[in-house]
Parts: sequence; structure tokens; C-alpha cells
Amino acid sequence: MFSKMSITKSTGTYSDNVNRLREILNKADAVIIGAGAGLSTSAGFTYSGERFEQYFSDFADKYGFQDMYTGGFYPFPTPEEFWAYWSRFITINRYMDAPKPVYQEIFELVKGKDYFVITTNVDHCFQTAGFDKKRLFYTQGDYGLFQCSEPCRQETFDNEEIIRKMIERQNDMRIPSELLPKCPHCGKPITMNLRADDKFVENVGWHRAAKRYESFLRTREKLRILFLELGVGYNTPGIIKYPFWRMTAQNKAATYVCINKGQAVCPSDIAERSICIDEDIAQVIKDL
Repeated sequence: MFSKMSITKSTGTYSDNVNRLREILNKADAVIIGAGAGLSTSAGFTYSGERFEQYFSDFADKYGFQDMYTGGFYPFPTPEEFWAYWSRFITINRYMDAPKPVYQEIFELVKGKDYFVITTNVDHCFQTAGFDKKRLFYTQGDYGLFQCSEPCRQETFDNEEIIRKMIERQNDMRIPSELLPKCPHCGKPITMNLRADDKFVENVGWHRAAKRYESFLRTREKLRILFLELGVGYNTPGIIKYPFWRMTAQNKAATYVCINKGQAVCPSDIAERSICIDEDIAQVIKDL
């Protein structure tokens, strides 16, 4: 419904927009954060350049790909090579701290507020930064979870222990065959709990988080809500962006804020109650 809508950018100077956002944040009855990949990129979780060279130069030399994203789709000839790559990927993007403290700084801004977070990110950064896990909804999965590739049941498994073993014992970009993960119930290969197709497992925790988010929205729908969208693009706009636009339009006391370098826009019919900041998220949060 929004693809045909007139889209606009915020007017006003950067400093005016930051000051206005600060005032709205202070007065808000509730803050709903919607976060996409741009937020983690701003926190330093980049998939190419220096960071890729630091951790994957050997893979680049052997297989020819030049960024982590491409590596995730590479047709590795053996599962031992596949898991050598993915165990390293998961380690640096899930079990290592983000290079920049952007998530912690966001938490400092909202920890005294009534907040909820919905995110398509799968790197667990919000919980690591101190956000209450009962106020988080990871819609697309978690690098820290495995699931059956079938799947034989709607169940996920923590993967930190086996991932660390893969890292410790891999050699020449291969893991030992005995470390290949298998479903404890049916014996089929294990895969990451990431939404890629209709086999994505929505376990009990996923459904509980979805219900908590729904309840949060329902019980605060007429309050002064700040919909704070951070780094959300157009890969899956129906999860965060379009609902934020719709709920802002329906609630005249709400404000929509989009912070996203290169993609900070909003529908024209909510422009008067919107702030679009076309800047790096880390800089904006710092200036707040």
C-alpha cells in the first residue's frame, strides 16, 4: 500500500532534527525501536573491507569471494568446509562484541523509558548491550541458534559450545567430520536458525516474544509513542517500516523517526509528525 504513496524527506537542519528528537524522546510515553541491518553496520559489524580481510583472507584466497555475505552463499564442496566458514562467521558476528558501543548508547537513552524492540537483526546485540530480553522480538532468527534442517520439530538449540569447538579444531579451512552437527532427534543435518524459507523454526520463545510485542502495541496504541526506526531498508519493509508508518498514521499522538544513511524517508501524510535523519546512526546517537 505504501509503494504508491508520496515519499518525502525531513526538512530542517541536522542539529534542529536532533534537538527535536531529543525533546520527543524525553516526552514519549513509550518508545518502540525497529532495527535493521544498518544499525549493526553502524556498530561496526561490516561484512567487507578491513574486517573481512582480518578474519577471512584465507577463504578469499582459496575460494575467491571478497565479502562475508557472498561467502554465506558459496557452494562449498564439503560440509566440513561449509562449517569451517560458518563457525568463524558466527563467532565474529555473534559471540564477539561489536566494534563500536552503539547498542549500549541506545540502551542508555531508553533504559528509563517504557520500550520495546523489534528487529530483523540476528546478531543478539540488543541483549548483549543490556536490553531486557522480555522486551525484544528477533523476528528473523539468531546466529546463536541451530535448528533441524528438515525440520522435524519446532525446536532450536544453543550453538555456542559446538561453534567454539569448530573454531578450535578447524584446520586448513575444514572442521573434523565428527563435529558436523546433526539433529539430536532425527539425525538430519543441523542448520542455522535464520529465516530463509518456509523451513524456518519459530520456537516457543519466538511465539512468546511475538505475543509480548503484540500486547505492547495494543496496550499503548493511543499514547505518545516514538517509533524509532534505525537502519531499516527495503528487503523486508513489511516487518518494521510499513507497520511503523501505518501505526503513526493511525495514532495522532505518535511520532515516526527514521535514522538511516541514504534511506531516510517517510510518507508525506505523516511528514509533519516525522523526523528523517540521513546520517550515520552512531553519530546521531552520540549527538543525542
